[in-house]
Amino acid sequence: MKITVSLSRKKKPLYLQIRNILKDRILHGAYPIETNIPSEPQLETEFGVSKITVRNAIKELVQEGYLETSSGKGTKVIRNTSSSKLSTSQRFTEILVEEGHRIQKQLLSTEVVHNVIETELYRLFGEQCLRIERLYLLNDVPYIHYTHYLTMQVGDLEHIDLNVESLYGLLDEQQISLGKFRDQFGVAVAPLAIESLLQVSSKTSLLKRTRYSHDDTGKMIEFSEGYYNTEVQNYIVNYDI
Repeated sequence: MKITVSLSRKKKPLYLQIRNILKDRILHGAYPIETNIPSEPQLETEFGVSKITVRNAIKELVQEGYLETSSGKGTKVIRNTSSSKLSTSQRFTEILVEEGHRIQKQLLSTEVVHNVIETELYRLFGEQCLRIERLYLLNDVPYIHYTHYLTMQVGDLEHIDLNVESLYGLLDEQQISLGKFRDQFGVAVAPLAIESLLQVSSKTSLLKRTRYSHDDTGKMIEFSEGYYNTEVQNYIVNYDI
């Protein structure tokens, strides 16, 4: 069965949309390092675009150092880490991908939230913010549940598919620069709905990460809460000294 990924012609050029989708797959292990990505005809069919559109997307990733093309041998993944500003150390998901794991993202919901006065969300964002709920699977097993709250500055999400596009990539596309991050870690019991999604027993203690993301001026851009089932995989941080 052939599956076609829908692209929006109201957004940026199609080849850039495809570039971002392919890059996200590389960074999350769908296309492992030292293996070939699907052929140009396969990508043309999947995305419903022309040969030149696919070639332009691949050209971008070659220039960025993710892919290498070779006549008669296809297009190979040669790098699977990004130059993200999130940290001077490697991103957690990048470490897992380098170790041979595969990460999938499922978009569960997106909505505009009307914040109640005197709540944390009202203090951070004012009257309204965007709420995005996502589930990450590690090798097909539910692993992390994220709830992101974003400034309304991010805009309309109608044509954004966060199953295939990066949330932080979306911010970059809208020229929203993230200059400061603060992560807090603790142990907590997740709400029942999240326990069900992560397939853990009631009142299981989980690793909880709370993130505050600001732009270069100090304005709040994102607040998120993530619950990690560390029975599946420990949280890892590598530091380069």
